[in-house]
Amino acid sequence: VQLQASGGGLVQAGGSLRLSCAASGVTLDRYAITWFRQAPGKEREGVSSIYASNGNTYYADALKGRFTISRDNLKKTVYLIMTALESQDTAVYYCAAARRNPRLVWNEYEYHYWGRGTQVTVSS
Repeated sequence: VQLQASGGGLVQAGGSLRLSCAASGVTLDRYAITWFRQAPGKEREGVSSIYASNGNTYYADALKGRFTISRDNLKKTVYLIMTALESQDTAVYYCAAARRNPRLVWNEYEYHYWGRGTQVTVSS
């Protein structure tokens, strides 16, 4: 299983970005896919998740309303649309896959595969 995150870049505050997490070697809808991020000097934190089978979505409380997660099973890709970006959103964004829906969505130990991150930089 390989995950490839892409779509990061430099954007001004208030702008938008769409991140992609492309999966290979899997049937995507059988996996929960979650975006995490890690800002400089901070611990990695959960951002958004979409669960397998039921398609339930989860968002970090502080991000609700600005970020939207979706999944295209045919393209084996999960998207994270980020709007109204703020400087605090600057971080490396990672996608991770779990073979079963996690009991605790932000528990990193429940994820089996990780992609290399993509840098998002929001300038104020």
